Amino acid sequence: MATDVRTDWTREEISEIYHLPVLELIHKAGIVHRTNHDAQEVQVCTLLSIKTGGCPEDCSYCPQAARYSTDVAVEKLLSTERVMEAALEAKDAGSTRFCMGAAWREVRDNRDFDNVLDMVKGVCTLGMEVCCTLGMLTSEQAEKLKQAGLYAYNHNLDTGEDHYKEIISTRTYNDRLNTLSYVRDAKISVCSGGIIGLGETIKDRIDMLFTLSTLPEHPESVPVNALVPVPGTPLEDLEKVSVWDMVRMIATARIIMPKAMVRLSAGRVRMNTEEQALCFLAGANSIFAGDKLLTTPNPGIKSDQELFQRLDLKPRPAYKQSIN
Repeated sequence: MATDVRTDWTREEISEIYHLPVLELIHKAGIVHRTNHDAQEVQVCTLLSIKTGGCPEDCSYCPQAARYSTDVAVEKLLSTERVMEAALEAKDAGSTRFCMGAAWREVRDNRDFDNVLDMVKGVCTLGMEVCCTLGMLTSEQAEKLKQAGLYAYNHNLDTGEDHYKEIISTRTYNDRLNTLSYVRDAKISVCSGGIIGLGETIKDRIDMLFTLSTLPEHPESVPVNALVPVPGTPLEDLEKVSVWDMVRMIATARIIMPKAMVRLSAGRVRMNTEEQALCFLAGANSIFAGDKLLTTPNPGIKSDQELFQRLDLKPRPAYKQSIN
C-alpha cells in the first residue's frame, strides 16, 4: 500500500523497484507521493556554512578538506549575530528550514559548541525548523542540541557501505550510524541521505537506500545529492550524473520511505527546469535555496522563484510539531 511504512525492506525488493521501467517507476512514486504529501508543496531550505574549511577529514568530494588544494579559504566560526541576520534573510526569501553546517570532524565541548547552541536558540525564535550538520556527536551533545531547540540533525551516509571506504578513510560507516542513533535517541528529527556520482555502482546506491530504509525509524528527511565536482579534490574529473539516475534514486526513496521529505539537494545548479520537474514528479518535495550549499554553487533565489511560478509549486510551511 502507498501509505505503508516498512523497515524490513530487502535489497532484492529495493533493486526491483529501482530497475522498473523509468516511466512506470515515476508513476508508482507519484502515487505514493500524492497519497502522503501535497504534490504541489515543496519545502524551501537554506544551508549556511557557519565554520568553513580546514576540516581534517578526507572525504574525496569535499573542497573543505584541509588536505586538498581548493579555492575554499579557512574561516572561523561565524558570530551568532551574523547567523541570525542570515536566518532572517532566508526566512524573508521564503525558507522555512535553516540548516547550519560546520566543517568539523566531530563536535567538541568547547566555546564554539556553546556558540552553536546559542545560534540554535536564536533561530528557533524565528519559527523556522532549525537543523545542524556538525559532524559526529556524542549522546550528551545530541541531548544539549535538543534542549537548545534543535529540530533536525543532518548526517549523511554518503554512499553504500562497501563503496564508503573508497571515498572516506578518516571516519567509519559505523561512526555515522552511531551518530544517527544518538540523534534519534535524543528525539531530534533525523536527516540522512547521500551523494550519487562518486564512482559507485547501482548496487552501492541500493545498499545505501537499504541502510536508510531499514533503520529503526526512517529518516524524516532524505537528501539526494548529485556530485558537483570541485577542482583540487580527488573526484574533480568525474562525469555529471544523469538526471535519470537522480530520478531513479528519488523515486525509489519515495516508494520505500513514503513519509520522508525527499530533498533534491546538491547538483540542481546543473539541471534545467524540465529536469527538476522530473525530480518533483518522482517524489522530491524539498530544495535548498540560495546561491551556495555550504561552498558549492546552487541556483539563486530569483531562479527558484521563477521555477516555482513555472511549475505552480507553493512553499511548504515550517513543520515543527513535536516528535516526542
